[in-house]
Amino acid sequence: MTQSRSRPFSEVIYVSIVYVILAGTGILCLFPFVNVLAKSLSANWAIVSGKVGLWPIDFNLKNIGFVIDDNMFQRGFLISVSLTVVGTLASVVMTAVSAYPLSKKHLPGIKFVLLLYIFTMLFNGGLVPNYLLIKNLGLMNNLMSLVLPALINVFNLLLMKNYYESLPESLEESAKLDGASNLRIVLRIIIPLSAPVFATISLFYAVSFWGDWFHPMLYLNDPALKPLQLYMRDVVLQASNENLLNQDNDLLLNVSPEGIRNATIIVSTIPILLVYPFLQKHFIKGILIGSVKG
Repeated sequence: MTQSRSRPFSEVIYVSIVYVILAGTGILCLFPFVNVLAKSLSANWAIVSGKVGLWPIDFNLKNIGFVIDDNMFQRGFLISVSLTVVGTLASVVMTAVSAYPLSKKHLPGIKFVLLLYIFTMLFNGGLVPNYLLIKNLGLMNNLMSLVLPALINVFNLLLMKNYYESLPESLEESAKLDGASNLRIVLRIIIPLSAPVFATISLFYAVSFWGDWFHPMLYLNDPALKPLQLYMRDVVLQASNENLLNQDNDLLLNVSPEGIRNATIIVSTIPILLVYPFLQKHFIKGILIGSVKG
């Protein structure tokens, strides 16, 4: 019966220090979010007096309720959800379709095509040419101006390409011997085996589409098309004082511009945070295999 080898004392100390540092860093990064959450759940007088730390004072949901009841928030939320879902699905499909042939090193000219993709990671036309391109294509005040330019992220493309290369070639060879076409191989073998990398890049794309406010600011001038993040930017900068003037006195005692700012940040952050637990199972495996192999 073999006896399990115990770790050297120095290795135990090293691992313990690493865990302590990681835990401390995580807690420090969590403090600002907890503070924002506490302010969003605190009364107006506690926020104004600066007494709110990591725990709500005079707990209430008036700030969050005020944000959720705002018609502009509701419209922006629906636009952001639709944009994130459509953009993520389209980007994952385009990335998967583009990455598969790039993983076949025997194809003629494939290295040159891959070099063209990598070139775009290092150089691009810049802000003004991109703006003029969107304008000349007639995509101003069109949600497609946020989806089409972001269909393929080269980093995600390389991640998926490397994952494809990690799959055994014998799987495809045996399928071809059985008479399977390339499309059937991709749909029945490659895609089912690529769940980890699909989950990984789906999360990357979803976070990118959900958190984007700069491009909507450039391409969308119609207030009815503002996504949630652009609405949140306006609230943080303007404090939504105009909306407060239209409320009754009882509500004004419990909400404040600062509380609305924090409540808007919390409400707009929670949806994308809820996505991560469903993808966590595959996330680490996908990012490690896709980034190391190749």
